[in-house]
Amino acid sequence: MPQSPKIIAERILKFFDKLEDRIRAALSHHPVPYALIGGFGIVLFWRGVWHTADLFPFLTGPMSILISAVVLLATGLFVSFFIGETIVVSGLKHEKKLTEKTEAEVQTETNIIIELHRELHEIRTKLEEISKRLKGPGAN
Repeated sequence: MPQSPKIIAERILKFFDKLEDRIRAALSHHPVPYALIGGFGIVLFWRGVWHTADLFPFLTGPMSILISAVVLLATGLFVSFFIGETIVVSGLKHEKKLTEKTEAEVQTETNIIIELHRELHEIRTKLEEISKRLKGPGAN
């Protein structure tokens, strides 16, 4: 029995999602090759966009700027694309960029988050115990 296009599309998306996860995990340990591969892909993508835009005579320089600014502002991508929200937030907090942090600093932050999660779990458990005691014997 032939599969529906929706099922085929879901399988394709799942395949590429898993592939992306594996590639990202492998390349994350090698930032320079990761940046080179990513840069190459981005330049080729924009080259294709540029050549496609050249097919439409009304897309002059000023018109392209106007259309792109409207689209980016309307979708909320203007600031995040050109600056990035993590850069804005890290600047406000006077933090280092993730690429400037050492592996030890990242591990320390991870350990702090894990410890905070453990403490929150303990607090939740204690609050549940207190709540049960306040309700009295036999109450759920």
